[in-house]
Amino acid sequence: MTKIEELEGRIRSLESCIVAFSGGVDSSLVAALAARALADRALAVTAISPALASGELDGAREVAHTVGIRHEVITTAELEREGYRRNDRDRCYHCKTELYDSLSALAARRGYAVVLSGANADDVGDWRPGLRAAEEHGVVHPLLEAGVGKDGVRELARKLGVPSAEKPASPCLASRIPYGTAVDPATLAQIDRAELAVKRLGYRVLRVRHFGARSRIELGADELSRALTPEGTAELVAAVTSAGYAVVEIGEEPFRSGSLNTSFRKRFAVTSS
Repeated sequence: MTKIEELEGRIRSLESCIVAFSGGVDSSLVAALAARALADRALAVTAISPALASGELDGAREVAHTVGIRHEVITTAELEREGYRRNDRDRCYHCKTELYDSLSALAARRGYAVVLSGANADDVGDWRPGLRAAEEHGVVHPLLEAGVGKDGVRELARKLGVPSAEKPASPCLASRIPYGTAVDPATLAQIDRAELAVKRLGYRVLRVRHFGARSRIELGADELSRALTPEGTAELVAAVTSAGYAVVEIGEEPFRSGSLNTSFRKRFAVTSS
């Protein structure tokens, strides 16, 4: 039995499902498998809020259409949860609790048996308070159950022709804010503007970390050399200051998921003349 057959068999045994669907490669693979296993008894649902980066919803819609799964959108209100706004290390627990409360209620109203997530085997070894929220809601993680890690996810997504197979990870915008710094809509919007401006320069793998008036740009290894040329630096500084940051820093090391503590190659302060 192939891994795809194993996963499809597991999902088919559930009889019907809602997929918590961000459009990233993990949830996209689960959505593709669910569509194959359950056809119209599977529904992909994308949650939108101020923490969703621009363009992510459009990407999710495209993936859903391509893999052939029905797709709906809901609005979540994690910013109304004090634990989320406070932004301690368990912020993701409060975010996922809001998400799974909403998806579980939708499943109950519409007669779906279970909610599926795209959590994979590599998530177990990382700090993932969202998995605790999933456990409390009975969410099923087919990829994690089958021992499929991130590399395996991408391999299977390629085999199934999932459009987001090579898509860089794009967690919620609040992940750019250091723990202990409050999350609010204005800050999330500023981060979104800054990252969108950097993407328009052609960069694919990036984060703009938020430290009040100061920002730090982190870029993928294959794009960092361009950024550190005089021309590249000038472009990036202009892009990020256009979002309202007074100081722009470019990380010396390539982007590493989850990092808010890296060294800086340069710091660029914007001063009035």
